[in-house]
Amino acid sequence: MAKPPAYDLTDAEKRDLTQLIQAGKPLPEKYRFILFEDKREVELVWNGKNRDVCTTVLPFQTLEHVDEPRAETKVQHELFDSRGRQSRGWTNKLIWGDNKLIMSSLKAGALRRQIEEAGGLKLIYIDPPFDVGADFSMDIEIGGETFHKEPNLLEQIAYRDTWGRGADSFISMIYERLILMRDLLADEGSIYVHCDWRVTAFIRLTMAEVFSEANFRNEIIWKRTSAHSSAKRFGPVHDTILMYAKTDAQIWNEVLQPYDASYVEQRFARTDPDGRAWKDADLTGSGIRQGETGSPWRGFNPTEKRRHWAYPPRELDAMDKKGLIYWPTKKGGWPRQKQYQQGMGGVSAQDVITDIFPINSMAQERLDYPTQKPEALLERIISASSNEGDLVADFFTGSGTTAAVAEKLGRRIQLRSAARLNDRSNTSCGVR
Repeated sequence: MAKPPAYDLTDAEKRDLTQLIQAGKPLPEKYRFILFEDKREVELVWNGKNRDVCTTVLPFQTLEHVDEPRAETKVQHELFDSRGRQSRGWTNKLIWGDNKLIMSSLKAGALRRQIEEAGGLKLIYIDPPFDVGADFSMDIEIGGETFHKEPNLLEQIAYRDTWGRGADSFISMIYERLILMRDLLADEGSIYVHCDWRVTAFIRLTMAEVFSEANFRNEIIWKRTSAHSSAKRFGPVHDTILMYAKTDAQIWNEVLQPYDASYVEQRFARTDPDGRAWKDADLTGSGIRQGETGSPWRGFNPTEKRRHWAYPPRELDAMDKKGLIYWPTKKGGWPRQKQYQQGMGGVSAQDVITDIFPINSMAQERLDYPTQKPEALLERIISASSNEGDLVADFFTGSGTTAAVAEKLGRRIQLRSAARLNDRSNTSCGVR
């Protein structure tokens, strides 16, 4: 809605605007905020920015059906009959072509209804090309012979279009595709974008504009390599994974990791007569409460400490009867809860990942794909932001790791192949 110009403009600005309009010249960007309402106070602007999203809808041609359930798939008994033929429901899809055109066709084409009937797209993980100097040739072993594959013409054009004009072309490429991904995501959905120091800042600002900074959830740091020397700077040893939600209704499953051995030794130092190790924890929480949890219990009044009980007094009595409360022997010591190591599960996974290592030359899952990510990394992401039977997608398929892990975890898959299909992509998520 236009504001009254006289309210915001000085005489000099009015003269400047009049001259520009009479000369038919574009107005400086600053006048957009002066003349028009715009809730965005910060915006990423680059040469060639275009808010028009691709609306092309193309028909998909089926090339192959594979009706063979994987042994690791948890839900195969629900999807396949006794002969191994898929009987009903969603069929996993591996789609070859330009992902912008594919996502536009998924958004507005016939497959959109299938996506909605499958519960909607709950998780997107992408690992877009961000290494300008990467070598995307590969060696493929077929029948005992090894063949060297150079990037084909389509791949060369794709990477030229992505990086040919530097940062401008990369941001334009990812911006258009992020808008399509946002529109494809279900309200409970989340998106993870894997990047490194070259493009992290660009992608963070772009995602903030597309998904809103209010939906930012994590900047995950993955230590992908060991320490090494680097000329005139600290050694770069990590990648970044940016996580945004579609809305506050996002799916979230807490991921637990085993306690560190030194932590267990230090914190779970006490044991019961039956040998169970335990640690003590506070029985109160911060803040005064007026109800049961704010009442005195066994001579201890939490209000005096501006705190409240974590449980109502009747539950504290029951816990004490079961031996789940520790009573310090020192004078003035407050009762504390006994937490046993067995059954606690572990510590919540944090946003700095140091326990998942890159794929080395001897790894069984290694495919000699230059940017292949370890399955453990995708397992953590997929487990946290989707449930069994949910539909997940990877629109920059790469080595097919997302598909392999998603299927093992019982998820359903929608993929786009970046003009490159290797053995892992075909076997882990064929069009079925």
